Amino acid sequence: MELSLLVWLLPTLALVIGVVVGFVVARLLPNAAPSSTQRQLDDIQQRFDSYQNQVVTHFNSTAVLVKKLNQSYQDVQDHLADGANHLALDELTRQRLLAALHSEGAHGHRDRLTPPKDTAEVPRDYAPKTPNSPGMLDESYGLKH
Repeated sequence: MELSLLVWLLPTLALVIGVVVGFVVARLLPNAAPSSTQRQLDDIQQRFDSYQNQVVTHFNSTAVLVKKLNQSYQDVQDHLADGANHLALDELTRQRLLAALHSEGAHGHRDRLTPPKDTAEVPRDYAPKTPNSPGMLDESYGLKH
């Protein structure tokens, strides 16, 4: 009986001592393992913050450049209108030049995604088939009978 108690008591005692030692070591050295993971996480966070700042800076610079481009375009339009007013030989020529200038401005702001009006048919991404012929997924497609 004493032998069986000893057989169970020693491993149980070793387990309890191991758990206590493991707990104490984990408490004393909390930064041992997570340190590298935390550094990686901090590094990734820093790179992400830097990337976000670069994106914001890029789009702010783009907005400033587009504003300058629009202003330059307006300056060119004004210059052409002044030239048409001062350099045209007669009133009819002046009116034609100004009308052409304003019609270009109206067409310049057309939505780029709208198709031209003279398109007869939209291109297809499939081969057309006649009503009684087999389609491409038919087993007999392309075979001669």
